[in-house]
Amino acid sequence: MKISLFYEFALPRPWSDDDERELFQDGLDEVEAADKAGFSTVWLTEHHFLEEYCHATAPEMFLAAASQRTKNIRLGFGVMHLPPPINHPARIAERVATLDLISNGRVEFGTGEGSSVAELGGFNIDPADKRSMWEEALEVSIRCMTEAPFTGFKGQHVEMAARNVIPKPLQDPHPPVWVACTRPSSVQMAAQKAIGALSFAYTGPEALKDRVDGYYKEFEEQGAPITPAINPNILAIGGDLSMMVAKNDDEAIKRLGIGGGFFSFGIMHYYLTGMHTPGRTGVWELYENAVKEDPTLAYGPGRGAIGGPETVREFLRGYEASGVDEIILLLNPRSHEGTMESIEIMGNEILPEFIERDALAVKAKAKRLEPVIEKVEARRQNWDAPLFDETYAFGGLPTGRGGKFTAGEIPEAMAEINEGRVKAAQAEKEARAAKEAAG
Repeated sequence: MKISLFYEFALPRPWSDDDERELFQDGLDEVEAADKAGFSTVWLTEHHFLEEYCHATAPEMFLAAASQRTKNIRLGFGVMHLPPPINHPARIAERVATLDLISNGRVEFGTGEGSSVAELGGFNIDPADKRSMWEEALEVSIRCMTEAPFTGFKGQHVEMAARNVIPKPLQDPHPPVWVACTRPSSVQMAAQKAIGALSFAYTGPEALKDRVDGYYKEFEEQGAPITPAINPNILAIGGDLSMMVAKNDDEAIKRLGIGGGFFSFGIMHYYLTGMHTPGRTGVWELYENAVKEDPTLAYGPGRGAIGGPETVREFLRGYEASGVDEIILLLNPRSHEGTMESIEIMGNEILPEFIERDALAVKAKAKRLEPVIEKVEARRQNWDAPLFDETYAFGGLPTGRGGKFTAGEIPEAMAEINEGRVKAAQAEKEARAAKEAAG
């Protein structure tokens, strides 16, 4: 089992002017330390308008910065929102490919539909459309990464003419594809499409085993790849996977404070039960009051990788026994200094045994899946991409409705450049003539 880190970049109020800068700078220090410690991947979400709960609105920016301070840790979108009103598929392909190149091929392409009222409403997305938006955008973004040129697409939500989208990713044919899975049915869907399942698991490792077994059973029996490269993997993320490791359990609990339960509370607030006034509602204040009424909302040992090394080691072994390929440990609001020491302890005392066993497990899994993958590949469902029209070309000035020019500034600018070039040439000619006359 691989062990990774997950950032939402929660930032409880009250805020000072420097808090957001410090939040990201601390995160970069932590990811650099995690790379040295041996964590597998740093996953960073993308959310919008979820103040206090998540300030990770441009994951590619942070991951790009992290790529230049690390060497081995993989860089995961956990997840990028695919609905076109949020991210156009061509821009998705460009950003994912660019990050893959500058990181030397370390990108994990996690995808999702979005589900909060804040985000869907903020981008004017009808919740009934989000699954079909995801499906169209996934096809177009992957085709943009792999086709030279992309031959065009016309669907319900995306319409794009043929273009050669550049750059192309380093990983051939594209980075591993994942999809966020909040329900067993979405885990089943991921297996059917032969892509990775980013599975939210709130019920502990025992129930997770059924989900893992179900994913691989569905993959073997119904898997029909839709992407050029398959990714038969399932990982777990959830409210009970917060991390804080210290010399002993008491110190870990002290350093985490009440922050361990904020992820789950934030989900309830923004996705289920809360009413939110932008810029006014105090989410952390609501959480503090809820913890006063029910202290169990603040996680401790047994509800996360929280405690001394032995406590955390046993907690992780329980998840390893479920057969899950990877778990992501959440970094909820907590002490930065405590997190840096937590990462160090993980690297020195806990991760090595898991890394060693994972290497053996990966080899055994590859051998076990060889005949399965052969059957799955035989059911491959290729996208119905149009043939490229070799006579197609584009150029000239763009025009708007009624044939009106919409870029008149371009010819005006070119005329100005040409006028300046003519004047400069004339001045140079006159200067030479004057020099010759004087000489």
